[in-house]
Amino acid sequence: RHLLENTNYKIINIDKLTYSGNLESIPSSNNPKYFFERYDICDEKNIKRLFDKYQPDAVMHLAAESHVDRSIDAPNIFLETNIMGTFNLLEISRMYYENLDISKKQLFRFHHISTDEVYGDLDNDKDLFTENTPYAPSSPYSASKAASDHLVRAWHRTYNLPTIITNCSNNYGPYHFPEKLIPNTILSAINGQPIKIYGKGSQIRDWLFVE
Repeated sequence: RHLLENTNYKIINIDKLTYSGNLESIPSSNNPKYFFERYDICDEKNIKRLFDKYQPDAVMHLAAESHVDRSIDAPNIFLETNIMGTFNLLEISRMYYENLDISKKQLFRFHHISTDEVYGDLDNDKDLFTENTPYAPSSPYSASKAASDHLVRAWHRTYNLPTIITNCSNNYGPYHFPEKLIPNTILSAINGQPIKIYGKGSQIRDWLFVE
């Protein structure tokens, strides 16, 4: 929304629309700068076709299975999307990047959106994760995201693909899927239902508001 409203960029949104996807929460297809394509990032043939069709200046990779409890129940889905899906995007981006002219190569970026959960747990509310914090994933979800981070770093070092990795903290805000902690807690309170406490309630998390 920010890019569509405040810049002249054209946005190509690729989304598989799994259980948590909702077309009502994404921008209107009436915007001439916005294009929606419903595909899985593991679909090599069609993702490559979209690169050829739209010729992107940059890739912002947000696609991921991202619910810790679901990763405990069905880790295979997380490995497939978060690891193999990232691998697929990296390889297609690498082949695409290698055929760009010099001026476009200088501008191209592969922006990989990761999570601070790859660093494990904070010991207290005065601690902060930094880029130098050792990786210590503690769930199938965070382990799969850590693996994807390592793939992105490897494609940068091995193939010189221009990459950026950002490890943001837990997001919350409008359009948030209601199974997540903050909207789940708010909805439970509104509906007079018990508010769930995860484990013993001692875990510490940092939160990032995303409009």
